[in-house]
Amino acid sequence: MARIVFMGSPEFAVPALEALADTYHVVGVVTQPDQPAGRGRRLTPPPVKQVALERGLPLFQPQSLRTPEVLAQLAAWKPEVIVVAACGYILPQDTLDLPVHGCLNVHASLLPRWRGAAPVPAAILAGDEITGVTIMQMDAGVDTGPILAQREEPVLPNDTRVTLEERLAQIGADLLVETLPAYLAGDRQPRPQPGERATYTRQLRKEDGQLDWSLPAAELDRRVRAFTPWPGAFTLWRGQQLKVLRAVPLPHWRGDAPPGTVIALAGAAAIATGEGALRLEELQLAGKRPMDVAAFLHGQRAFIGSRLGGT
Repeated sequence: MARIVFMGSPEFAVPALEALADTYHVVGVVTQPDQPAGRGRRLTPPPVKQVALERGLPLFQPQSLRTPEVLAQLAAWKPEVIVVAACGYILPQDTLDLPVHGCLNVHASLLPRWRGAAPVPAAILAGDEITGVTIMQMDAGVDTGPILAQREEPVLPNDTRVTLEERLAQIGADLLVETLPAYLAGDRQPRPQPGERATYTRQLRKEDGQLDWSLPAAELDRRVRAFTPWPGAFTLWRGQQLKVLRAVPLPHWRGDAPPGTVIALAGAAAIATGEGALRLEELQLAGKRPMDVAAFLHGQRAFIGSRLGGT
């Protein structure tokens, strides 16, 4: 049975680790250090750490992979292959060269489309109808290595980053364990990526979530869904941050209200945009709990007719 080291951190990586642990000898797990989270800023373990502890798997949480101590630990585990899924580290060349069968990555897009750190939000933001998962052999580039296997998945009209990522995580885990036997036996050869069709993403920043009401409603809807749960889609109202948690685009709405104006619409509220309107379904004012729009309007009667945005 092949000796595997797994590297991953967030919820996306959990199904892949569980599938490997059910089938192979996972000799070690590398994940990010615990991070402060929540209002109390308590140290919170990454989801992969929780699974590793539950299954009794050897665990290592370095700040970086670029130290002699990390390479020594990896070498001590004697991996035949390293499997990576959203690990949050950049693998140095000596790590890539360590296992006899190299390092494989479970990437949440159909490479070469959406190389980089945020492929799932990128697919939603772009309005892609199809995305998927790629199992690739890692090299020194950013998601540039040759492809072993791919599987498509539709992007549904109401998909958020969370819902789409959940499906892609399970697809990636299934595809990984289907691909590994032939790969380890030398019967599955990777094919080079067509680099001329490559597109790239970057790590999301907090400011990416601020909504620009001059954009079309359809694009604003994609931003709300792509930025759930982080960085969150938000605007400003009376100097306070107001998160838009759920909304529905009304691209054919016509009116003369300036973009950013809150309008009454069929007993609810919508925001005039550069093209159409965005009907609000769930909001969260800074420091408050999430509310459906009816409850929010009941407590904030000055909301209708106000103007959102600004700094």
